[in-house]
This record gives sequence, C-alpha cells and structure tokens, in this order.
Amino acid sequence: MISLVKDTISEEEILDLVEWLKTSPQLTKGELTEKYEKLWSEKIGCNYSVFVNSGSSALLLSVYALIENGTLKKGDTVVVPALSWSTDLSPVVQLGLKPVLCDCNLQNLSIDLDHLSELAAEENPKALILVSVLGLVPEMDDIVKFCKEQNIAIIEDACESLGSSFNGKKLGTFGLMSCFSTYYGHHLSTIEGGMICTDDERIFNLLKSLRSHGWDRDMSPKYSSELKEKFSIHNDFESQYKFYYLGFNLRSTDLQAFIGINQLKRFEEIVEKRNNNYNFYKTILPNPHWQPPNSTDDRYISNFAYPVIHPNRAAIAERLKENNIASRPLICGSLGRQPFWTKNYGPIHLKNADKVNDWGFYLPNNHELEKSEMNYIRESIKEVW
Repeated sequence: MISLVKDTISEEEILDLVEWLKTSPQLTKGELTEKYEKLWSEKIGCNYSVFVNSGSSALLLSVYALIENGTLKKGDTVVVPALSWSTDLSPVVQLGLKPVLCDCNLQNLSIDLDHLSELAAEENPKALILVSVLGLVPEMDDIVKFCKEQNIAIIEDACESLGSSFNGKKLGTFGLMSCFSTYYGHHLSTIEGGMICTDDERIFNLLKSLRSHGWDRDMSPKYSSELKEKFSIHNDFESQYKFYYLGFNLRSTDLQAFIGINQLKRFEEIVEKRNNNYNFYKTILPNPHWQPPNSTDDRYISNFAYPVIHPNRAAIAERLKENNIASRPLICGSLGRQPFWTKNYGPIHLKNADKVNDWGFYLPNNHELEKSEMNYIRESIKEVW
C-alpha cells in the first residue's frame, strides 16, 4: 500500500521518549512546552508561539482571541475560503460570527482576490481566515496589502504548509496570528497537536490565558499585573483561581512537547523531501486540465499532498484503489456544498471551488515516498489519465 501519509516519529525518537519517561518527568504542560514553543518560533521566524492540542483548537482559540481583544464582536462578518477545512469555518459559526465563503483561484488554490474584493464591498468583513492549500503559496503581498487597506485581520491557516515560503519569508508569519497542525501524518507530528504563532506580545499573553481556563498564571508578569490591578485582585492566594476571560482548556502536554522538540531537528530534511517529491510529480504527471504552480525560490512549496484537478477523477480514484494507492478528495471540496453548510445556509455555488469539488483529489506525498512509488502511481493511472 502506498500511503497518503506516514508517521514522522522515528524508532529512534520513540526510544528516546522511553528513556525520558523512565526519569519520571512532568508530563503535563510545563517547562518543555515553553522550550518547544521557543524553538518553533525560531524555525518559523515569529516572536511567539503557543502550543495547543490540535490545529483545529488553534483556529478556535485564534478566532476567539479576536473577540476578546475587541477586533471582532458577535455578528461581525468573517471571510472563510470555500476551499478549506471544516474547522476553518466551525469556530466562526460557533462563536456567533457571520461566515461568508470566498471562492478560490485556480493558480495556487488560495482565495480569489477579485471575489474577496467583492465580499469586502458587500459584507464589510472584519477578519479573514487565509488557507495555504496543501503547501501551495498564496500571493501574500497582494492579500496582505488589500487586508491592511480594508482593516481586515488575517488569521493564517498554515496547517498544510509548514516550511512553505513567499519571497524568503515563511508562511505563518504574514497574519496577525497563524495556525499549524502537528497531527499524525502532517509535516511534523506530536501525535495530536497544534501551534499558534504571532508577533504581537499582547495577543500572545491573551492566547496563553485563553488556552488555560482564562486565568493569568501563564501570562507574563506585566500582563498578569494589569489584570489584577483592573479587577482589584490583591490576595495572592485567591488570585490562583481568578478567571479573567471565558477560557478553554486546550493545552497539550510536555510529553508531546518532548516529541515535538525532537521532530524539529528534522524540519529541513522533511520539508526538502516533500518539495523534491512535489517537483518530481510535476515532471511525470503533466496535466492538460490543470497544472499545479511551480516551486521557485520566491514561492517555495513544502507540499502536504500532491494536488490534481481532472475530469476523470472517479475513474482515476478507482484505478488507484485497485493498485493499493491511497488518495482523497482535494481537502473537502467546496464548503458551500458540505452538509453542515447546506443544512444551515443552503448550498452556494462558486465557480472555481465547484470545479475543485467535482474534479479535485490528491496523491500521496510524505517524507518516505520514493521516485519508484511515484512512477508506479503514474503507470497505474496512465490509461485513465
């Protein structure tokens, strides 16, 4: 079986984890989590990172932080790409905000800037969830410039794009916040896990409070003192259980941080392998119906899975299955045609997202995938390609 993804946690890392566990360390969130967050920030090129229990939780926490810091209020409009994941949209609805779906473009599958411009004029959105699909690189300069002019806050969903970059700057460093996933099979894994990145110190401290019930004990002294002063909390004993925000419990653990620290040592190796595989796919699978963008120095693609848009999707998927090759629809197609959207809002049709919905799928890419396997994939589907 040629798997879509493979576990990135090596046998050596498992043995290292076992030896560490023998020392009876703290397993709940503690010093190792903070160390992991700092190392992650260095790799991504941001000031601050907050480790949480999943990429979906990272998105939920990021959207809620915009409510708590006053950027958003109940009823405000948030733009969500039609070509994205369910939990890009879910927090918007769950937190009482108004979602509007933006069509994708057919160059890099990110948002269509013309459609975003129309939505901005019609809906006056206050925030944008910006998804970089499968590691493909959006036109970040144009998007950031437009959102700045329109006063639209950007949350980057870079869960599929760890290591991709635009003009030498890594994705996940362009928005007010960004979200990553370290779920099994992603570029790096902590089994379950996610990360929120930001350059804003106040948001960083807000996120740390919201992650842990809404208390102040994880915050920097400056921000903790501000809250105590604001609410006249001067008793150290009572202050341990004072909650300043309607928080969550979205913490991960030091056990997973230990895994993450070792995974970061393989960051460059895994990103390079995924990029090489992507480039090789492009040479052996020329597609007259849609060609993925080139990976270049200024648009470096750390590919999660290889995207295909092809009218013979059903036949190709069947041939892949017959030859023990995993494949999936291209993310979840258009959110505007997903059951949870249509039962609440009715179906909507967006030209490009509909095409991806009907023709799109992706092929395996992972750090262990070999050229011989990619050639086997090509041979398996050539008659229906």
